[in-house]
Amino acid sequence: MSMIPTFLTGSRSNVFDPFSSEIWDPFQGFSSAISNLQESSRETAAIANARIDWKETPEAHVFKADLPGLKKEEVKVEVEEGRVLQISGERSRENEEKNEKWHRVERSSGKFVRRFRLPENAKMEEVKAAMENGVLTVTVPKAEEKKPAVKSVDISG
Repeated sequence: MSMIPTFLTGSRSNVFDPFSSEIWDPFQGFSSAISNLQESSRETAAIANARIDWKETPEAHVFKADLPGLKKEEVKVEVEEGRVLQISGERSRENEEKNEKWHRVERSSGKFVRRFRLPENAKMEEVKAAMENGVLTVTVPKAEEKKPAVKSVDISG
């Protein structure tokens, strides 16, 4: 092995030469296989990526979903039998132009569906939904709890 660094001579004498100007990429060739895997799993990930918070207040059940980039026309809020609230939609994949080179695709595309079984006190006929700045808010009012009647009993004595 020569004592003159290869970047001065322009030749590469050894793969393990620390002065080599070439960089060996052990993952070269795997990137296309990985992107094919990522592409097929992206639609599956879209289902899991619909992040939804559910909180209960004294008046209602409130659901908040982060759906950045979606329009309200691309989202469905449905009430099914058995007190099931379903939130679904589809994020379209961006069109790929022939002269474009994608370096990374992390935003999910595809369909998503989330379903929630609501408790007995949910007023399913009064569900309201609103979308603002990519956040969907679904409000399901609660029926007033009937308090058990309290009867006073005279104490005899």
